[in-house]
Formats: sequence, structure tokens, C-alpha cells
Amino acid sequence: MTAISIANKMQIFYSDIFLEHQTGFGHPERPERVRAVAKHLQQSPWANRLDWKTPTSLASRDPLPWILKTHSPDYIERVRRLAVQGGGELGPDTPISPQSYEVACLAVNAWLDGIDAVVALQQPAFVLARPPGHHALPNQAMGFCIFGNAAIAALYALAQPGIARVAILDWDVHHGNGTEAIAAGHPDIAYCSLHQYPFYPGTGSAQNNGSRLLNIPIAAGSTISSYEAAFQDRVMPFLKTFAPDLLIVSAGYDAAQADPLAEVNLNPVDFGPLTAYCLALTPKILFGLEGGYHLNSLAAAVEATLAVCLGEA
Repeated sequence: MTAISIANKMQIFYSDIFLEHQTGFGHPERPERVRAVAKHLQQSPWANRLDWKTPTSLASRDPLPWILKTHSPDYIERVRRLAVQGGGELGPDTPISPQSYEVACLAVNAWLDGIDAVVALQQPAFVLARPPGHHALPNQAMGFCIFGNAAIAALYALAQPGIARVAILDWDVHHGNGTEAIAAGHPDIAYCSLHQYPFYPGTGSAQNNGSRLLNIPIAAGSTISSYEAAFQDRVMPFLKTFAPDLLIVSAGYDAAQADPLAEVNLNPVDFGPLTAYCLALTPKILFGLEGGYHLNSLAAAVEATLAVCLGEA
């Protein structure tokens, strides 16, 4: 499946400040993730078609009102206080450093900027930010995630003119339990997730579905053929029925075969066809980084996504 180029240039929201969220030696969700992707993209043959944007600073836009729409004040204060005190463990797998609260807030701003770009330009944009967000629950950090970026972005999108319905497609190899928990209470948001199952975090069974919720378990060892069948038979009909005005893709790339944290066997180039399916639905797509922990595989997979958006695949 191929897509027609719908963007002469594509905006990417990135800042070196995202490197300042320090998770400690050996932690998979490390600063090198976004640095490797940025370096790889800057060396691509179509690098001149990438429009790098610095996220809106916290001084210029306070994201807290939007974060409060998805997370409790007590939880947000707990994150802030732990960072101010020098960092520590928000959860067994989610360490933070002194800068992590502000970095996580800037990541939210990057996702909000991405929504602004998609609405204004009617074409895709990509958020190259960390920490990720799709496991973050209203009152709890988990799975390396602090704030629910995709869910926050969906609520922000619904406040923009002409956006009445938003769908979130999550192709990260882990189920986005946090996004699902937040989106469940909003009738104008639909959530669809393809994820290895049974697997971390243990949620997302095929029995947990509804008119605005579609969980598609993927078996360990699956290849692109399983994903394409799921997209053709289930994902696309679900999204077309919901008819969103804007699509958010929780773009995790840890379903790649080389990734150390999962057991699905996609190749980096396989994310190109998945992107093409999304573009067949609408050009108004915000792609935002979630997982992906093998640096070379992650960078190549992000490149495959952008190449399809630019018609360079």
C-alpha cells in the first residue's frame, strides 16, 4: 500500500531539553533515543524537507491546565516535588531526575504544538519528545511514562475549531493502558491499540472493546502480515466508522524485531505501510513518539514513517 505525498515539508517538534530527563545507567528509556533519531533524520537524503520546530517554552505557555484535565492535582504535585527534591522513583520502572518535571511539561507542549500544526496546515506533523506517555494513569506513573501526552493532545485538539471527534491509534507494542483509561470517559475520543498480548502491562484483551474502543492483541513472533490483516479487517473499518476530524498516532516503534523489550518481528520499514493506512484515512495526523529502545531500529522506523508522509518511500 502506498501513499501520495501530502506534505512538501513536515514539521518535527524537538528540543535538546528532552535529553535532560535522566533515567539512570542501563535504563531503556534514555536520552540517546531521541538524539539517535534526530541525528539519523538530519542525515537522510530528504533532510531539507524536514522543518524542525522548537516546542513552545513553559514561560510562553503553561501546559498545566491541560495536564490537569487528565491527571489529579495530587499526582502532578508529587511529580513536581520529587523532581525538586533531586529525583527518585515515581514507580518501580519510572525514575525521574531534577529536571524531569519540566521536561515532561515541555513534552506536553510539544504535543500541543503538534496539534496546532496539524490543524493549521491540514497535514501530518511528528513529535520527537520524551518521556513517553501512554502508560501514565490519572494518579500513577508507570512504564517510563509521566504524563499522558496523547490523551492530553486529544483533549486539546477537541478545543480547536473544526475538531469535534479525535481518534487515537496506538501501534506501540505495549498496550496504552493510561491512554485508554483517560479516553474512556470522553465520548468524542476513540482509542484503538495493536499490542503484543499477553504482555506488559497485562491490559488490552480482545474482550475489552466497545463502540469507541478497539484492542487488537498481537501474538509474539508476528510479522507485518498480521498487522496488515488487522489494519484491513479491523483498524480501518473502526476508524472510518468513528470518522475522526483528526488522528493521533501513539507511535511506538518497539514492535521491531531488534527491540529488546518485546517479541514482535516487524522490520523498521514495515512502519511505512502502517503510516500509509493512516494517511488513507486523513492527512490530519499527529505522530508522537512512545516506545522504541533499539537505537538504530528506532531511527530507521521513524524515518520510514516520515518517508511515507513526504512521498519519499
